[in-house]
Amino acid sequence: MEADIYQEIVRVRAAGESAALATIIEVRGSIPSYETAKLLVREDGSMVGTIGGGCVEADVWQAAREVIREEKARRMTFHLNNAASYDSGLICGGTLEVFIGPIPAPPLVVIFGAGHVSQSLSKVAVAAGFSTIIVDDRDRFANPERFPEARAVHAAEYEAVFPQLPVTRNSYIVIVTRGHRDDMRVLKWAVTTPARYIGMIGSRRKVLSTYQELEKEGMDAHRFDRVHAPMGLSIGAQTPEEIAVATVAELIAARRGVIDAVPRMSDDTRRRWQEAHAEAAVAEE
Repeated sequence: MEADIYQEIVRVRAAGESAALATIIEVRGSIPSYETAKLLVREDGSMVGTIGGGCVEADVWQAAREVIREEKARRMTFHLNNAASYDSGLICGGTLEVFIGPIPAPPLVVIFGAGHVSQSLSKVAVAAGFSTIIVDDRDRFANPERFPEARAVHAAEYEAVFPQLPVTRNSYIVIVTRGHRDDMRVLKWAVTTPARYIGMIGSRRKVLSTYQELEKEGMDAHRFDRVHAPMGLSIGAQTPEEIAVATVAELIAARRGVIDAVPRMSDDTRRRWQEAHAEAAVAEE
């Protein structure tokens, strides 16, 4: 059974998913299981293994879901009564301690664009513990020689690559393409994914222009509330290396919950958005 659990842990991580592993680490008296018994709880709530069933396992399952979400380990102690219990079905009288450890999915950054900023961004992201995938429609830019640290490099039309990308809620999408139109193509897809973070490079004027064009194509404007744009923490970054540091710092902050990974549009951006709508309405009259 433990071999099955370890094999499943490998599969879960390879799939970019999260889980939590509960292990009985101490036993005193009689319990319905044994020390070192394990229960793996996947992100979707399904399980592999057992630590004895009953209300103990139910409580551990619930705690494991929280451990997955918070990525913080937990230790729990259970005192089993000698009296029969309808809820637990356990008549043992022993005590057990359970350690629940998170198995976080390896955070993945999908970088669209393979220019100088992307080169620096990929290196800094990998150094910070992320894995990266590079996507660009130019093979002279998107190749393993320029991105040796990347998990994968795709040189093809963006729309052809989208279905191949393992984007989950543990993924981070960064849009750094060579042009406005390419940014639009990628952003239109990105906001439909479950990615934890979506960031796009560019001035506020360019960002609003991109939003307006996509809205004209029928996209709901509220989808853009998810987007960090301009991306990166505000540190006055100018060079590709500085932009990479600012962006990865924002990725880390989103991953650790220091900032909201799914921000609301700022008041300033919303004001500019509303002004642009008003101007467009006047122009149509």
